[in-house]
Amino acid sequence: MAEKRNIFLIGPMGAGKSTIGRQIAQQLGMDFFDSDQEIEKRTGADIAWIFDLEGEDGFRSREEKVINELTEKQGVVLATGGGSILSKETRNRLSARGIVVYLETTIEKQMARTQKDKRRPLLQGSNTPRELYEELAGERVPLYEEIADITIKTDEQSAKGVASYIIEKIEQI
Repeated sequence: MAEKRNIFLIGPMGAGKSTIGRQIAQQLGMDFFDSDQEIEKRTGADIAWIFDLEGEDGFRSREEKVINELTEKQGVVLATGGGSILSKETRNRLSARGIVVYLETTIEKQMARTQKDKRRPLLQGSNTPRELYEELAGERVPLYEEIADITIKTDEQSAKGVASYIIEKIEQI
């Protein structure tokens, strides 16, 4: 049964990891965690502030620790940060401790979903979001694909529909 397994959502910002993760957790009666929200809760500071103060390396170190702790739990749905897979340790932990679901989306959808979001530090100061998204995709897509047990395009579907599809796929594993 899917509700006994950990489900880890990976993918770029704007793919819908948090929204879809909440739907999966609700449908299966599981606990939901968002690694970024967990970092903010533990530090009392938002992600952008952590990036400003500690840089991306400092943030990634915190992220790796939080994801390690959360993936040790049983029966959880975890939405990870888009760059969390840059850490080989994190990729290994995600692969070993649960079912990894890659939420794939187009750059157009990412731009539409994140254009007004002021809480994403990588977008701040970027005059050309498209170039940033293309650069991040070039670096990260192979890493998402490397550890994904299930890949699903999220562009033209509702969060509820994607969540139901993921649950159906997990039941088949």
